[in-house]
Amino acid sequence: MPLSMVNAGQEVILKKINWGPKMKKRLQDMGLTPGVKLSVISSNTNGAFIINVRGSRLVLGGVVTQQILVDVA
Repeated sequence: MPLSMVNAGQEVILKKINWGPKMKKRLQDMGLTPGVKLSVISSNTNGAFIINVRGSRLVLGGVVTQQILVDVA
């Protein structure tokens, strides 16, 4: 399921990033690699997500979260 469907407080495992190589590399450089566990801290109604990855908080836009596929941890 896409990260955009995950509720605040849930933990998930990143499966795949469906994006072009440039954006995929940028997200991987921020720690979003397949198999990493992340938790959703906040999901805003306008699509902005705050997630915790490897002890760091990241803010992702709604379009990006639709392209990140995850499984429930």
